[in-house]
Amino acid sequence: MGALLKILLAIDNSKFSEAATQTLIAQVRPNQTEVRVLHVIEVYPLYSAGKKLAPELAIASEEHRHHADALLARTSKALRDAGFDRVTTAIGQGDPKVVVLDTAAEWNADLIMLGSHGEKDWTRFLMGSVSEAVVRHAQCSVQVVRIH
Repeated sequence: MGALLKILLAIDNSKFSEAATQTLIAQVRPNQTEVRVLHVIEVYPLYSAGKKLAPELAIASEEHRHHADALLARTSKALRDAGFDRVTTAIGQGDPKVVVLDTAAEWNADLIMLGSHGEKDWTRFLMGSVSEAVVRHAQCSVQVVRIH
């Protein structure tokens, strides 16, 4: 058997990520593929009068981690049910663009798959989308799944 195709599936809790998961299932042969499912918890330091407000961040992080675990479990189950037996999951924290790119590089991914965009807010609109940044800066191929 030849080398496995290593696909990093970057997901958030959106219909766009669900579409990326379903596209991976439809287009990729499970027996020749290793999939790492990545969810990034966005973490921004909170400051007030020059001091970090760590307790609020820790509470948010714990709640987000619980949701991330459930999301990763659902996605990896869908992949395993479709015949993918080489599935691992990872939770990153920080800027999603940076974490996706760093994870793909460290893991030596052959392909990054992600939805066209996730939850939108004004800040992310101003900073640019995660998928656009990943396409521009990834060291491997990227497939952006769009839905209409």
